[in-house]
Amino acid sequence: MVITKSRLVLGATAVTLSTIAVTSLGIHSRGQALFKASPKELIDEVWQIVHRQYVDGTFNQVDWQAVRKQYLSKSYSNQQEAYKSIREMLKKLEDPYTRFMDPEEFKNMQVDTSGELTGIGITISQDEKTKQLVVISPIEDTPAFKMGILAKDVILEIDGKSTEGMDTNQAVSLIRGEAGSNVKLKILRNGQKKQFDITRARIEIHPVKFSEKQTPAGKIGYIRLNQFSANAGKEMKDAINKLEGKNVSAYVLDLRGNPGGLLFSSVDIARMWLDKGTIVSTINRQGEQEREIARGRALTTKPLAVLVDKGSASASEILSGALQDNKRGVIVGTQTFGKGLVQSVRPLEDGSGLAVTIAKYHTPSGKDINKHGIDPDVKVDLTDAQRQDLWLKEREKLATLEDPQFAKAIEILGKQAAQNTTTTNNN
Repeated sequence: MVITKSRLVLGATAVTLSTIAVTSLGIHSRGQALFKASPKELIDEVWQIVHRQYVDGTFNQVDWQAVRKQYLSKSYSNQQEAYKSIREMLKKLEDPYTRFMDPEEFKNMQVDTSGELTGIGITISQDEKTKQLVVISPIEDTPAFKMGILAKDVILEIDGKSTEGMDTNQAVSLIRGEAGSNVKLKILRNGQKKQFDITRARIEIHPVKFSEKQTPAGKIGYIRLNQFSANAGKEMKDAINKLEGKNVSAYVLDLRGNPGGLLFSSVDIARMWLDKGTIVSTINRQGEQEREIARGRALTTKPLAVLVDKGSASASEILSGALQDNKRGVIVGTQTFGKGLVQSVRPLEDGSGLAVTIAKYHTPSGKDINKHGIDPDVKVDLTDAQRQDLWLKEREKLATLEDPQFAKAIEILGKQAAQNTTTTNNN
């Protein structure tokens, strides 16, 4: 999800499963809806929003005016009938990220700004081609994470109910629940089916963890960013300033398993590393482009390596793409998730909500990463077994030389330091 000063937009349709389900970003009311909440007025409000904002001006080759006439010509006796028609109407777009949420679903989508959630701690999306529910990433140190749920896992069943034809809203309704209660997930991973029985819990999310590390490349500042929440920028600034005070020689920024978050947070954090250059561009259906740029306020210019994997999505891809394209940092790891669509989230008059795809975003060099992701500068693959050992069974190895991706980042930073020393001596 992406939020700007003028509107709320989502970069990745992802839902963190919790009592207050989030989309990796925040919900922000944009004022009162245009119509009162009678069934036909609600249908027309949704139609109008799509008509004005949807990224595809052909509406998936659908006669959108005829759609309006079709659904407004019907009689409706209650809101539920209207909700059903709205979902049918939006289905014609064949866009899983443009979706209607009834009041309960919309409430469950909203961010708890305190950073405390109740749930199992996974971020999910619907695959555009297969329509399957896919895990973008488990949130670190949550029940799903500790049970071994991995990025790209396909959710086949929830408590014995098949997810075929199920959207993310329905999945959230089934998976969320009270702390201490259990939910059973059947997962498909690399052709194999696995069962997980997960106990829900209250989850407190601290987006930034940092430490000073003594390595063969010298004294390195290690910063792990778990999520681009509202307070992530403040915590990142604090981490960089404290590590600068310890005179570290370089940095490793770890975005592995980071499912994304607020756009303003990713832009804010990018400006802490970049003095100049474009950070991200968004393009709407008219081809109009909005750019976010650096403002000459970088907190450090020291060498930087960025760790990514297939669980790095949305805002993580905005940040890593900005650092890569501006040649500010070396990207190490594996190809990222690939979420480059932008959505606006609108509250409706009766308490329901609408997420509509309004644009796509590009990296500074113009790359469209949707469905592809960011390719690392230096590829370091881990097997699923290695990832589980590293992130679950032997966490003490994480961000040490026994962590292959971290070790490669240190090797790269060491070579850069040696080159800089040689250049300085030659001068």
